[in-house]
Amino acid sequence: MPNSSSVSEFLLLAFADTRQLQLLHFVFFLGIYLAALLGNGLILTAIACDHHVHTPMYFFLLNLALLDLGSISTSAPKAMANSLWDTRAISYQGCASQVFFLVFFFGSEYFLLTVMAYDRYAAICKPLHYGSLLGSRACAQMAAAAWGSGFLYAVLHTATTFSLPLCQGNALDQFFCEIPQILKLSCSHAYLREGQLLIFSACLTIECFVFIVLSYVQIFRAVLRMPSEQGRHKAFSTCLPHLAVVSLFLSTVMFAHLKSPSSISSAYLDLLVSFLYSVVPPVVNPLIYSMRNQELKDALRKLMCCCVSESRTFPSSSAYD
Repeated sequence: MPNSSSVSEFLLLAFADTRQLQLLHFVFFLGIYLAALLGNGLILTAIACDHHVHTPMYFFLLNLALLDLGSISTSAPKAMANSLWDTRAISYQGCASQVFFLVFFFGSEYFLLTVMAYDRYAAICKPLHYGSLLGSRACAQMAAAAWGSGFLYAVLHTATTFSLPLCQGNALDQFFCEIPQILKLSCSHAYLREGQLLIFSACLTIECFVFIVLSYVQIFRAVLRMPSEQGRHKAFSTCLPHLAVVSLFLSTVMFAHLKSPSSISSAYLDLLVSFLYSVVPPVVNPLIYSMRNQELKDALRKLMCCCVSESRTFPSSSAYD
């Protein structure tokens, strides 16, 4: 039987058989990808340029935007290229790299979302100690811990997954290299090592989830005790977007990765769930955070006004050249 050393490439799931539908999928993914680049790029630029939003919450939001850009840039371009060039192939090294970076970005994002829950808890439940609990050094250390944990997470999963012998072909029922799909190609019982690591990951995920839930229980109790309606509205406007992002991310990732590799499910359902957790959050997150956050809206408005004013003054200044 062939093992992983004899597999030189994998075949990803084709979106359609006809050329017209393939081009339609390319345009669809291109639009989503450009929207994610624009939304997260605006978030990054607005936070970096406006000193009024140089606070811990926006520092973590800046890191979240970077992770979203990284995750969608790992999966979407290859899917677009395959649709455009009518191919399904991805090299063995390319698949391993895709798995590594996806696990790295998703793991880091989840740990960062946990840190952001603690930030909201400290801001609302312990406002007098907020400055000491989340100083600039503490924020940098927590962000570095999130990125570092994601890196270690990615190394362990990638090394374990691609050390397994593969004897079920090389076709993946997914538009990117996903660990559960690769485990389906492994020999009987050979995937148990990665399965044990997935169980450990699930336990860690549940612990972080419990921490987030307990943080928000305390947050909502504190918010409901606020005498000012304006104060309650401001607190909800900063907490609800984060809670929505966590719910979308966790529900789709857990559904996709906690299934047994041998479970029989619809390929279209797996495709939809993977699309929801890998492509939708990087596009939706900037909208969620900007719709209810007045400070971020003001920062984006200043950025837009600055760009418009510069574009208007540039032709007049060039007349003196």
